[in-house]
Amino acid sequence: MTTRLYLVRHGPTHAKCMVGWSDLPADLSDTAALNRLSEYLPAKALVVSSDLSRAAETASAIQGRRERLPHARALREIHFGAWELRTWAEVDAEDPERIRAYWETPGDVTPPGGESWHQVCARVNAAIDALIATHQGRDLIVVGHFGQILTQIQRAEMLTAEEVFAHRIDNLSVSEVSYGPDGWQAGVINHLP
Repeated sequence: MTTRLYLVRHGPTHAKCMVGWSDLPADLSDTAALNRLSEYLPAKALVVSSDLSRAAETASAIQGRRERLPHARALREIHFGAWELRTWAEVDAEDPERIRAYWETPGDVTPPGGESWHQVCARVNAAIDALIATHQGRDLIVVGHFGQILTQIQRAEMLTAEEVFAHRIDNLSVSEVSYGPDGWQAGVINHLP
């Protein structure tokens, strides 16, 4: 049985800094975009989101009559630690080697008190694998975050971390991946209905 995942990025926060685990609200004023997104997604899919309000509120806005699963903390964005709510320029002025390594050669480098890319992948992959095991063969709408979506694109497209970071993931976009007898497959990426 194949399980299809529709990975939706939350509505915009308009923050111009690194937003990971901070609970900033989403701007959900573009109701036309939300309606197009909801109509595009499969009607009988299950809806699950990160527990951060920007994802949970976006999920509520596109849920319609679909069944909702409990929020999942493990589907959160990257934990930026001491870099949280700071700009690249601010961090670059203090720790240029680390921030460049974090974004240009993602892997084991961590922000102070935060997560490495490999840690983010392990956390999100485990949460997605549990959802697939529990809801095998169902369509799942997973409303979350830039980094969380990239983890699944990376494994579906068998990319390196550097390669997956080249993908653009817009707010209110949907990226499709699936898991079945032939393993992981990628579909459309960053589609704006």
